[in-house]
Amino acid sequence: MGKPTGFMDYERQSRHERDPKTRTDDWDVYTLPLEEHELKEQGARCMDCGIPTCHTGIMINGMTSGCPVHHLIPEWNDLVYQGQWEEALKREHKMNNFPEFTGLACPAPCEGACVLGINESPVAIRTIELEIINRGFKEGRVKPEPPKNRTDKKVSVVGSGPAGLACAAQLNKAGHRVTVFERHDRVGGLLTYGIPEMKLPYSVVERRVNILKEEGITFVTNTDVGKDYPITKLQSEFDAIVLCGGATKHRDIQVEGRELKGIYFAMDFLHANTKSLLDSNLENGEYISAKDKDVVVIGGGDTGVDCLATSVRHKCKSLTQFDIYQKKGEIREDDNPWPQWPVIHQVEYGQKEAAATFGDDPRAYAVMTKRFVGDENGYVKEIHTINVETTTDENGQRIRKEIPGTEKIWPAQLVLLAIGFSGPEQDLLQKMNVETDNRSNVKAEYGKYKTNIEGVFAAGDMRRGQSLIVWAINEGRGAARECDRYLMDKTNLP
Repeated sequence: MGKPTGFMDYERQSRHERDPKTRTDDWDVYTLPLEEHELKEQGARCMDCGIPTCHTGIMINGMTSGCPVHHLIPEWNDLVYQGQWEEALKREHKMNNFPEFTGLACPAPCEGACVLGINESPVAIRTIELEIINRGFKEGRVKPEPPKNRTDKKVSVVGSGPAGLACAAQLNKAGHRVTVFERHDRVGGLLTYGIPEMKLPYSVVERRVNILKEEGITFVTNTDVGKDYPITKLQSEFDAIVLCGGATKHRDIQVEGRELKGIYFAMDFLHANTKSLLDSNLENGEYISAKDKDVVVIGGGDTGVDCLATSVRHKCKSLTQFDIYQKKGEIREDDNPWPQWPVIHQVEYGQKEAAATFGDDPRAYAVMTKRFVGDENGYVKEIHTINVETTTDENGQRIRKEIPGTEKIWPAQLVLLAIGFSGPEQDLLQKMNVETDNRSNVKAEYGKYKTNIEGVFAAGDMRRGQSLIVWAINEGRGAARECDRYLMDKTNLP
């Protein structure tokens, strides 16, 4: 440990943020890096815990605690404090193929499980993680490393999100010939089209994909397996298949007026915006515009926040985010002890931007949509809501009770549904006769990743349901290991 008193000497400092009002005039990353001396101070705050929990990656009460890719966090924190950036990069890449993705877009369950976080602000782990990899790229230390030897095995990976990319990277390291199929025009899955540019720029994804290409991985885009590429051809041409198609079946809201125009799934809104932005800087107009509209985002999670940030940049008229739950407290409740993920009130980047633009936090709490009302042309014009109280019964089921007298009407010409996903799309799975569980996810044991079909594996959200980037990377790496074992009867992959 470089500085035993670091956590007492230095306050927490995460990446700086650009001004939340002026940054909405562009699509550049909203954060700014720390200076080197600031990063060393943040590394010094790591406490050299007797039993560090930041890297555990376990589920507690349905929430992730610690890092699912089991990052060697105390090691590279200390190395940053010592100024040993090259060694820190080696430690970082040892467990995570893509620290630049997690450094920008992971919610950092590692910080929620940081021992210092019991009674102080946790170590700024994600900030340090991102600066290690950014410095590695800047100094030319991140280079293609194609395998020295090749096997005669060919593997197809269906889906190029974080699980698919991690799986492909690991299988390629084992020497197999890997082809990744992506149904959209750009590689990256939800990394590319589900996370906005100001949070995770496509250039960051493309930079890593180009390295993977130089290492020998083949990417086939605009190809929807099962439609554009027959299943029989896939099975005959490859020795193994890994399904990493994600959980992209939208959750919907079933209330009166849902059929009205102007109501969209959040991911359709984000996807169209990013594609138009990358294709033409929005000049082609092929996106869902929030300009001069009263926008309501239904859903309080990260995707909803991304919709807020995108709508503000479109120059919307007003902006509201419905959260079904009550406003959370500033500190942990007794039933949410460390090292669980802290369920506390947080203000995310899109909410800061909305507040800077319109004067107040955009969230409305404990609000449930009752009906949508349209105009004479079939477009949504307002939302009728009521406040609710949410409790949990003895079986752990949520019970929502409407509160009389809290009815309200909200103007809305654009409604974005950001209430998550219910599981993977079923068409490909049904064509391949892959078994699913009672939640419609691919039935494959965690750690084994084998489906009921010989030589077919599954990983990421397609197997576990909607989850975090770090879980997708964890599963992609694990599925690669088991696929390699299947092909070679043994494996050296971690």
